[in-house]
Amino acid sequence: MPLPSYMQYLPQGALAKLGRFEVKARGMMQGFISGRHKSPYKGFSVEFAEHRQYVAGDDLRNLDWRVLGRKDRYYIKQYIEETNLRATLLVDASGSMAYKGDCAAECYDKSYTKFDYARHMAAMLSYLLIGQQDAAGLVTFDTELRSYVPARARTSQVRTILETLENCQPGGETGLANIFHDIAERIPRRGLVIIFSDLYDDPEALIKALHHFRYRRHEVILFHIVADEEINFPFDSFTKFKDLENESNRLPIDPRTIRATYLKRMSSFLKEIEDACGRMKIDYACMNTNVPYDEALAAYLMKRG
Repeated sequence: MPLPSYMQYLPQGALAKLGRFEVKARGMMQGFISGRHKSPYKGFSVEFAEHRQYVAGDDLRNLDWRVLGRKDRYYIKQYIEETNLRATLLVDASGSMAYKGDCAAECYDKSYTKFDYARHMAAMLSYLLIGQQDAAGLVTFDTELRSYVPARARTSQVRTILETLENCQPGGETGLANIFHDIAERIPRRGLVIIFSDLYDDPEALIKALHHFRYRRHEVILFHIVADEEINFPFDSFTKFKDLENESNRLPIDPRTIRATYLKRMSSFLKEIEDACGRMKIDYACMNTNVPYDEALAAYLMKRG
């Protein structure tokens, strides 16, 4: 019996390569069940957090007898509780994500557009998160929300996310900033936000929108998906460039006349986003599609771990 078509986003080779990794939060998370991620709430778990003064009704088994012996005062030992993780994956489905280029790496006999690259990574991370009993949700968007799948930890959520990714196709203009502000308010608890995008929007507005996630105390991972041609601009003959977000825009250009200016602006753009992420403690990773997505993701998870 053939596998469902949505299983193409979880090829066996990628599962074998990535299945041993865990996705752990670095900051505090809010969830429903005990797990492996630190919670902002305190209880009586394993990792010591702080003392608080004894009040009538506290369990005497949690008294710090050493403090009592030294200071003749009653203090309770508090510990960091652990919780499950709630992750929301944001996949940019605007027209610019449909670009592939000639330098895109082959992975499992296919070369991928930026959008394909992003949704394969999103599918794999969703699978890993739910496999470790954490919750994963999905948002696809261009200038507006295309789909919104709230985070769930049940096994059937993998299929829901894969089907949503399969049914989504890139198109339309980019509108990251407004979408990010909207999503920051929709996510109900402190959690992990994972973004997959080429980030083609006004940098100042984009940075303010990313700050909104941090203001809401979400941890953010930003996968900046780029094609090799966008970084290195290898074109050397007269070329007609097509706007993937507006089919009517086509510009015949001699690339040699604009290469220096283009490379300078692209370098400045990448640095501005990376520096802003550093200031906001956002985990920034530039993903070039000339590296197979499973190799790039494995390298990132190894470094993060």
